[in-house]
Amino acid sequence: MTEPGTAARIEAVARRILLEEGADAVSMRRVGEAVGVTAMAIYRHFPNRDALLRAVADAAARELAEAWARRPGTGDLEQRIMAALDDFLDFALGSPHLYNFLTSDAWARARRFPDDFRDGQGPPFSVVVALAEEGMRAGVLREDDPLETALAVTASTQGLVQQYLSGRMSMAEPDFRALCHRTVTRVLNGVRNKPSVPLCP
Repeated sequence: MTEPGTAARIEAVARRILLEEGADAVSMRRVGEAVGVTAMAIYRHFPNRDALLRAVADAAARELAEAWARRPGTGDLEQRIMAALDDFLDFALGSPHLYNFLTSDAWARARRFPDDFRDGQGPPFSVVVALAEEGMRAGVLREDDPLETALAVTASTQGLVQQYLSGRMSMAEPDFRALCHRTVTRVLNGVRNKPSVPLCP
């Protein structure tokens, strides 16, 4: 097994610091010391701190989307949406610093809705968009903008997660996860083609 190159080691250390302490703790000097190179040497691989953080964010987003995409495409639409929700909650609650960085921290070139989320530029979000498109093709969901429908489904859960991570929800994690499932069900009820029809094509 070959040792990863310097750029890969720099990115891995930056990601570890971000995971453990948050994006504010990532500095070129600290990363360089941990890797065993000077801070100036890092600039040969990443032009600035924002570029390094962007590389970490892009890799994390790709990995999350790939994990979601590996789920078998079996079960009805609602089951698969809830499975994606569970994957999302596993990530958000298991890696809160990385989650906050990806979704709410202000940083250069952070993706912005809607333009940066079209054509698969937001990998995890694209998984939900694909489910929305499938539901519309099957006549299960009302015809609408798939991007905005996916936003409606995901934004409520993201808001709940922000409240939970900031300590503003007094419930155990299993109860919080159940609340997220009920909330997504309520949103899905609002975008169904016929409210009385189950979410299965």
